[in-house]
Amino acid sequence: MNPTIALSGYFGLSQALGIINIMFLLRLFLSWLVILALAIINGAFRELFLVPKIGYPWALLLSGFILASCVVFVAWLSYHSVGSLNARTALGVGLIWLLLTLIFEFSFGRYVQHKSWVVLLGAYTFERGNLWPVILIIILLSPSAVRHIYSNDKHTKKCDA
Repeated sequence: MNPTIALSGYFGLSQALGIINIMFLLRLFLSWLVILALAIINGAFRELFLVPKIGYPWALLLSGFILASCVVFVAWLSYHSVGSLNARTALGVGLIWLLLTLIFEFSFGRYVQHKSWVVLLGAYTFERGNLWPVILIIILLSPSAVRHIYSNDKHTKKCDA
């Protein structure tokens, strides 16, 4: 049996998301790792440079906009690396990115930083300029948004020809 189909069938991805290619899954994970790396760099930049210069609430707000831009950029790059996606697969990519992000956030925060659940869940509020809940929505929807933009662009070019 083909290991790609077996793996995707085992996780139910082929049925739920239309994903059956192991290379596609690898690219999806690697693109999420790029998002993770950019988020860590963004957080360090915020704490080391922005907070001392403009204060915590403004630094958090600006950092949120920077991270949102990075996520959309990675979605755009990922779209070009895997080719065109159907709507269901693009949403599936966003869902997997979101789940990986949440697993990382809670695991790292709880078991490495030893933060309480109250502190961890406090990041999911809009207090003091926090945009984290919006970032999570952008993580979920950016592959679909990029796909939508490109599918409309292709349609427009066909109509113009």
